[in-house]
Amino acid sequence: MKNGVTIGQAAAFVGVTVKTVRHYHKLGLVAEPERDGSGYRRYGSGELLQLVQVRTLAAAGVPLAEIAPMLDADAARFGAALADVARQLTERIDELVARRDTLHRLADGDRALLPDRACAVLARMPGLGFGPDYVAAQREALVLARALVPEGFDGFLAQLEHGLDDPEYVDLAKRGREAETWEPDDPRIEELATAMADHYLASPALRGDHAGLQAWAKASAQYKLINDHRGDQAPVAARLTSLTEAKLRAAGVRLPNR
Repeated sequence: MKNGVTIGQAAAFVGVTVKTVRHYHKLGLVAEPERDGSGYRRYGSGELLQLVQVRTLAAAGVPLAEIAPMLDADAARFGAALADVARQLTERIDELVARRDTLHRLADGDRALLPDRACAVLARMPGLGFGPDYVAAQREALVLARALVPEGFDGFLAQLEHGLDDPEYVDLAKRGREAETWEPDDPRIEELATAMADHYLASPALRGDHAGLQAWAKASAQYKLINDHRGDQAPVAARLTSLTEAKLRAAGVRLPNR
C-alpha cells in the first residue's frame, strides 16, 4: 500500500478544492510532495497539517500574502500578527455595516443622501403649506449644499430650521413662490425683495452663524450651482433673489458673489 493520499483526497479531507491546494503550492504556503514511482504526488500527515493550518488562517480572514511569515513565527509574533488581522477585520466589519446602513437608508428615500435632521426639515414643509415642487427644490438644494459646501451645511440647515419656526419667513417664502407667476417688471417684486431683506436683517438667526457665513462667502461657484440647479427657474425668481441679495449686501451682509 502506498503511503499518503492523492491531491484530490487531501483537498477533500481538508475541505478545499484541488485548485486551492495547487494555489497554496504556487504561493509557497504548502510544500509540494515528491511524486512516487507511479508518478503521483502523495500527501502525508505533514502536508495535510500544513493544508489545515493555511486553510484555517485563510478562513479566519488572514490574507494569503501574510500567512507564510505567520507559519514560521514564534508564539509572540504569531499572536501579534493575529491581533493585526483582527484589527483589519474589525475595520472591514465597520465598513460593511456602514454600507448596509446606506442600503437601508436608500429604502427610505431622502435618508440615503441627507441626515435625519435635514429629512425632518423637509418633512415639516408640506404641513406649513409648501407644495411638492418647492419641497423638491429644497431637497435638491440641501443635497448639493451637503456635497459641495460641507463646512457650511449645518449653518444652512439651521437657517432653514429657524425659518420654518418663523411665521413671517414662511409667509414671505410662500409669497416668493407665488411671485413666479408675476410679470418680470411687476413692481411688487421690488416690494417683496425689500420685505425679505428687512426680515433677514431683523432676524440674525436666519442669516446663519459666523462660521457658516464664512464658508459660503468662500464658495461663490458652489453657491451659484446650488441656487441655479434648476434650469427652469422662473425669471421672476431669479430677479427676486438678485434684488434681495443686493439689499443685504448693501446692508453689510457677506454673501457669495454669483
